[in-house]
Amino acid sequence: MMERRIGPRRDLAGYMGRATELNMHVLGPGEPALSEWAALGLQTPDMDAVRRYRLDRVRETLAAHDYAGILLFDPIHMRYALDSTNMQVWITHNAARYVMVLTEGPAIMWDYPTAEFLSGHLPLVDEIRVATSLQFMYTGEELPSRAEGWAAEIADLVRRHGGANQRLAVDHLGPAGLQALEGQGLVVGDGEPLMELARSIKSPDEIDALRCAIAAADAAVSVMRSHLEPGITEQRLWSYLHAENIARNGEWIETRLLASGPRTNPWFQECSSRVIELGDLVAFDTDLIGPYGYCVDYSRTWLCGDSAPSPIQRSTFELARQQLDDNLGLLEPGISFEELTFKANVPDPDLYRHYSVLFHGVGMADEWPSVYFPDTWETGGYHGTIEPGMVLAVESFVGPYDEPEGVKLEQMVLVSETDIELLTEYPIGLED
Repeated sequence: MMERRIGPRRDLAGYMGRATELNMHVLGPGEPALSEWAALGLQTPDMDAVRRYRLDRVRETLAAHDYAGILLFDPIHMRYALDSTNMQVWITHNAARYVMVLTEGPAIMWDYPTAEFLSGHLPLVDEIRVATSLQFMYTGEELPSRAEGWAAEIADLVRRHGGANQRLAVDHLGPAGLQALEGQGLVVGDGEPLMELARSIKSPDEIDALRCAIAAADAAVSVMRSHLEPGITEQRLWSYLHAENIARNGEWIETRLLASGPRTNPWFQECSSRVIELGDLVAFDTDLIGPYGYCVDYSRTWLCGDSAPSPIQRSTFELARQQLDDNLGLLEPGISFEELTFKANVPDPDLYRHYSVLFHGVGMADEWPSVYFPDTWETGGYHGTIEPGMVLAVESFVGPYDEPEGVKLEQMVLVSETDIELLTEYPIGLED
């Protein structure tokens, strides 16, 4: 532990204990989530074990790549390393907090001014300091000089704890910060791959967290399904997913991917004010960050109203469902990304539009790896192997070029030492 865990701020003196008791993560998910999970027989995660595992993963990855430490600005990476949160979405475009994990030293959190108490409940955070932002919004023309002072503070920590190793990984940093660190004699490397590799293998407690997040998403999707009827707008329907996710201590939704009728093909239209009509296909991708900060990423396509699906709606759905089932069947521990690419079921690309990837990782957000289509292997594919402990999303979109509607489906699976477990069990039929 550092000698001083948090600076001597008069307005925080005596408040840290109360802040710990009142922290959202200490208070926990609450109701209705806990009762719903208990009814499903789900085990809530041991978050102390999750935190230890994740921080150990970060340090093991740093050591394996010969870095003295890593400096993190991405809020997902900070969450993974130390489980510390503050205005997560806002921080994605306002770099007002950051973390340093030393391979052989402390884990330090720099937070937004007056918000240092938000990490007071985290025993693996060794020290909390006030952040120095390097954004023009906060520094104006003083950015170069602020960057020099900031870099001196960072370099001092690397020198004290890295010994002869002056290699520092950084995930996201602007030119002023990068130049200032290099001006201090540090060798700066790309921290993004290190964090992606660390995050890719999940612990059993992380899987417990994911199961709870998926159950919360299922409850939210059920509420959304109950409101699907002719006359509702896409965005009003989508709002139920947001509301019910938050009610179960979910955090945010990363996209607006819900579309109806002719807006379903091609895919990637964001939800709109369009009024959903009787007989429309309605497709969505949850893309939500749920309880405990874990991502739930599955897709379904529904038929609006009581009418029967048309022959083309039915055949498009069956093509997408077959693609999904066939590609799920390919997954096994040890299979290569290249083998998945060239064995995958891909409906005739001359007749049908498809999705952007076939498989991708899922954890605290969409993650490495991504497996693309055979026709893009030379320009976008890369090598790797499916490993036990990975959680993957299997994607399907089928959109006939000569028809207005498409079908989006997606499932999440866990790779174990011997097999594949389906994690997302929400019904997948057009009329479910």
